[in-house]
Amino acid sequence: MPELPEVETVCRGLNLVTCKQQIFGGEVLLERSIAFPLLSKEMIWQDLVTLSIHKWTRRGKYLIANLLDSEEEPSGSLVFHLRMTGQLLWLRQDSPISKHTRVRFFFGDFQELRFVDIRTFGKIWLVPKGKKPEDIVTGIQTLGVEPLLDQFTTDYLAQKFQNCKTKIKTLLLDQRVVAGVGNIYADEALFESKIHPETLALSLDQAQLENLRKAIINVLQRGIENGGTTIKDFRSVSGINGNYGGVAWVYGRAKSDCRICGTLIEKIKLGGRSSHFCPYCQPKSLKIT
Repeated sequence: MPELPEVETVCRGLNLVTCKQQIFGGEVLLERSIAFPLLSKEMIWQDLVTLSIHKWTRRGKYLIANLLDSEEEPSGSLVFHLRMTGQLLWLRQDSPISKHTRVRFFFGDFQELRFVDIRTFGKIWLVPKGKKPEDIVTGIQTLGVEPLLDQFTTDYLAQKFQNCKTKIKTLLLDQRVVAGVGNIYADEALFESKIHPETLALSLDQAQLENLRKAIINVLQRGIENGGTTIKDFRSVSGINGNYGGVAWVYGRAKSDCRICGTLIEKIKLGGRSSHFCPYCQPKSLKIT
């Protein structure tokens, strides 16, 4: 699933090519890709035609296109969640249409924004005028802080981790704690902060919390700089793979040498998700259980 760096990469790419562009129509090829409103695939365009995209923003792993009407007044928004395999591609309308194309948005100069989704878990919400995205998309309501904003402090982590007996890797994947962090960058942040993924959250001291906070910020910023991570399906708006995988510390590197100490990277399962770590750089302690 695309995480914060991948979604931010898409957000920045969309702001370069779609802003101030009017929507002239489109095509819904898979109705269940539209989570709201529950209209027929023809009726949805009645609410979108003549609107234009003002700006794209990101909240956690959600992409939000803020819309304007012909008088340049705010007129709702489009919200996208790419889930596991979703892609938003800026293409010419005469480009070959993949069998995994779910929704097409038509713009001027024969351009289109194409939502492609192999696994079909991705969703799109049309938020009406006068409503905020969180009024319609319940998942946004429960998101934790954005880790690249000033509100992401050591005190915030201390408050969230207090009396919490959950293993730290599992807790970092909880979007109610840190919005946008997923499996890849949780592994990377734990390596950089020298914390074993099975360590209980409540056992971390102030210094470890500060190291973890800085590590989360560092790996996310590095991920953005490298255009995200492509494992199988992630692509930028222009169809380019992310490059972070080539510089990752531990993620996807099981049985490879640690880039710091040379010890073989190990992989375990935690809560049904794989976790990669270096047993030397991230030693177990008595605090784990």
